[in-house]
Amino acid sequence: MGSGAGERGWAEWRPLLFPFLLSLFCAALSEQIRYRIPEEMPEGSVVGNLAKDLGFSVHELPTRNLRVSSEKPYFTVSAESGELLVSSRLDREQICGKKPACALEFEAVAENPLNFYHVNVEVEDINDHTPKFTQDFFELQISESALPGTRFILEVAEDADIGLNSLQNYKLSLSPSFSLINKEKQHGSKCPELALEKPLDREQQSYYRLLLTALDGGDPPLSGTTELRIEVTDANDNPPVFSQDVYRISLPESVPPGTAVFQVSATDHDAGLNSEITYSFHRTWQTFHLNSKSGEMTTLRTLDFEDIKEYSIVVEGRDGGGLVAQCTVEISIQDENDNRPEVTFHSLAEMILENAVPGTLIALIKTHDQDSGENGEVNCRLEGDVPFQIIPSSKNSYKLVTHGILDREETPEYNVTITATDRGKPPLSSSATITLHITDVNDNAPVFQQASYVVHVAENNPPGASIAQVSASDPDLGPNGHVSYSIVASDLEPRALRSYVSVSAQSGAVFAQRAFDHEQLRAFELTLQARDQGSSALGANVSLRVLVGDRNDNAPRVLYPALGPDGSALFDTVPRAAQPGYLVTKVVAVDADSGHNAWLSYHVLQASEPGLFSLGLRTGEVRTARALGDRDAARQRLLVAVRDGGQPPLSATATLHLVFADSLQDVLPDLSDGPAPSDPQAELQFYLVLALALISVLFLLAVILAIALRLRQSSSPGAWGCLQPGLCVKSGPVAPPNYSEGTLPYSYDLCVAHTGKTEFNFLKCNEQLSSGQDILFSDSSGALFPLCNSSESTTHPEILTS
Repeated sequence: MGSGAGERGWAEWRPLLFPFLLSLFCAALSEQIRYRIPEEMPEGSVVGNLAKDLGFSVHELPTRNLRVSSEKPYFTVSAESGELLVSSRLDREQICGKKPACALEFEAVAENPLNFYHVNVEVEDINDHTPKFTQDFFELQISESALPGTRFILEVAEDADIGLNSLQNYKLSLSPSFSLINKEKQHGSKCPELALEKPLDREQQSYYRLLLTALDGGDPPLSGTTELRIEVTDANDNPPVFSQDVYRISLPESVPPGTAVFQVSATDHDAGLNSEITYSFHRTWQTFHLNSKSGEMTTLRTLDFEDIKEYSIVVEGRDGGGLVAQCTVEISIQDENDNRPEVTFHSLAEMILENAVPGTLIALIKTHDQDSGENGEVNCRLEGDVPFQIIPSSKNSYKLVTHGILDREETPEYNVTITATDRGKPPLSSSATITLHITDVNDNAPVFQQASYVVHVAENNPPGASIAQVSASDPDLGPNGHVSYSIVASDLEPRALRSYVSVSAQSGAVFAQRAFDHEQLRAFELTLQARDQGSSALGANVSLRVLVGDRNDNAPRVLYPALGPDGSALFDTVPRAAQPGYLVTKVVAVDADSGHNAWLSYHVLQASEPGLFSLGLRTGEVRTARALGDRDAARQRLLVAVRDGGQPPLSATATLHLVFADSLQDVLPDLSDGPAPSDPQAELQFYLVLALALISVLFLLAVILAIALRLRQSSSPGAWGCLQPGLCVKSGPVAPPNYSEGTLPYSYDLCVAHTGKTEFNFLKCNEQLSSGQDILFSDSSGALFPLCNSSESTTHPEILTS
């Protein structure tokens, strides 16, 4: 019945309701979307086009994901049309009770971007409840002595509807003895009273049955009935009389059970049994207890302002004769701050980027306090020092937004505690905590563990081996923190770089692609880059200097004495009168290595006459250790070993051929290659020819010497420059290879001159020679001869011709 009446009421209201709503939306759209609908609308009924009222087009609906954020799912939004639809039963009486205005407030949430809109739907009452009496019949005793005009309070009916749809009137079936008076109370409700129209006579009629009907103001009106069963009793002249018709008291809701609330009092002027008054509730109550003798009212259980704010209790006083008087006790419950506020979160953002700007919306917060007045007024605050802020949105609604710089690497998540406190005395509060996870963005570049790297690699390293390890860290997550390595610059040629080193993109290990040679490349520098994999990749550079260390992989090389063009060994001449310490010659050697590996030492391996010569350990100088004896051979041979300082050491050997003679002619026969053995006649002829040649040579020398002495006396000494001990080199010297390592204690220039088949090699000492040092020259066999006296320094080597 109620459902049918609701549908008919909605059909009649629909033509008038929509124009009114349209005008209302135009004025309040900027603040709050408001709708007005009747209760008991069927599920799926259209409340209004929410998307259109919010200014959304149909094309935006799939992306905006418009939905309703509410604690109870009364409404839903159509994904296709954006219309606000009824999703569950709307019973106004169940939702709002007797409140004159019933409004459902909730938030409409739209995404992309995230925003909230406040929606207010007012639910109007329809006449869907009939007035009801608590009992099907009521019994009433009236004394026959009651005077016409006497009134008797009757049981009231209840109607859950409000306004015109609530109970409006009572009717009584026709009776000549009774009439009905609709008495209006202060708050507007009607109370039926039965009025006696003429005296009663128990002997004529002792019992009456009347029908009491309660009517509401709906269209059509609904009604409920109960039967009045009236018993006429014998006369009791004076009914009880209460001191007040209405007692009004206030009672705090915190009173414990058993607390005395109030005491009613009535008097009866009769005597005896007719004056004894018994008190009782007109209707049974489970909240209060009434003492039948004293009229004291006490509480049976704890009161709750949030459940019932006031009580209207009818108390009857009945005397012994059956006369009854009634009074009303109206108890107003005073609210106390006994309910803590509640905090709930709605539409929490799933991702919070660490680069979110201040003011970014995170969540919608709602507070609720069942208390009223100041006890129900709630303030919210954030606990602790967090980069967020609470902004009031509407009544009991707040927005949680960012209020500072977020850094996931410093704080990956926040436990945000929101405390709601009411304004009661004392105030009550409650807290709710949510965990907000910060999403990573690529805002950190990789950082190397060192500002620069220096690595030492020994030469002749195995190709493909790791020579260095660089490492960079990135505090970002996922691809934003995944680091890869590469070589971006080098002081080597680009083509040569690929053949020297490479770097692992994943591990940062640097590998040698070839064996390094200290003598070719001593150091090179690389610029390595670490780069993350973020959408906007970030990188950092670091320098890596590779120092190639020396190993003893080069044996010493003997520069002097050198072999002749035909591979024969050179020889040096020593004057027969050479004194001990006389510088015979010098072994010159170099080593391509460096450091200790190039420190050379000289050692005598073999000697024809041990003890005749001494060898400088570091200089390689060969000097006479004693004077030449008669028994000493004219030709001496020294085998010299040159060792470097490496571990293990490498060495080279040099053979020195030394001849004791005062002049070149003395040693030429001995130095010529001996003929093959022949017969004795041939040998005799050879010696004769040799003796003749020697005599001729001696004669020529004597002539030349005489002419020279004659010229010396008659001319300046300058003409004899070339015959002086210091000889000049007229042709360009032939220099040995230049070794930049500086392994020689002095610098030397080796000069070679050619005249016919005779070859002379000169070694020029750039330092002042000490006593006993001579410059050497060689003949056609490659032997070297001293050209400087022991007491004179050689300044200009010169070619001699024979």
